[in-house]
Amino acid sequence: MRRADRLFQIVQLIRGRRLTTAAFLAQRLEVSDRTIYRDVADLQTQGVPIEGEAGVGYRLGTGFDLPPLMFTQDEATALVAAARLAQSWVDPAMARDIQTAIGKVVSVLPPVARASAESLALFAPAPSWALDDATRMRLQTLREAVQSRNKLRMRYHDVIGSPTQRIVRPLGCFYWGKVWTFSAWCELREDFRGFRIDRIDDIEVMPERFRDEDGKTLAEMLRRLEADPTRSMV
Repeated sequence: MRRADRLFQIVQLIRGRRLTTAAFLAQRLEVSDRTIYRDVADLQTQGVPIEGEAGVGYRLGTGFDLPPLMFTQDEATALVAAARLAQSWVDPAMARDIQTAIGKVVSVLPPVARASAESLALFAPAPSWALDDATRMRLQTLREAVQSRNKLRMRYHDVIGSPTQRIVRPLGCFYWGKVWTFSAWCELREDFRGFRIDRIDDIEVMPERFRDEDGKTLAEMLRRLEADPTRSMV
């Protein structure tokens, strides 16, 4: 890879993450940490507002952007493939947004790349065990509640059918191949819990919103799972 291309990729990778370490950049670009340190220092000298330092991590300052890029033929084809795979497994609103977004991308591609993307012979028809309409709508409700940070009141049944009622802080939705789950801070259990979306009997978005509190965030939940992968949240 030419150095100019590497510098460009460094900016792209830093821009796409909240905090990016030199080790991550070195691994992605197949160079040494020392090379990354030198490249970042050169970018900073050239006026690119990269904040942070070696050993801690880097992030891009606000107000900086690069000119829009044109996708390569392979990149455009990969986007269409990902969109087709995803549409059967997301909620209706996001499926429509995916279709609209891909249409916009394909419409501005050069003729050869556009023809390649549109003729991609890769399809993902929904299997018999795909999400039913009710589960897809619940997924949309949960996804939107995670974004708006609204508490939820729900009725839920476990694997043996035992019912329960919970008030939760929704933190994230997770796809496991055949089922979607969502993770939350449960006010009843005062701990993190995971719930299968297809076992939710009823869900209500409450007007009350929540803020991050120490020990109740998605980042904290992921740290606990990383420390103990066998830990159950159900």
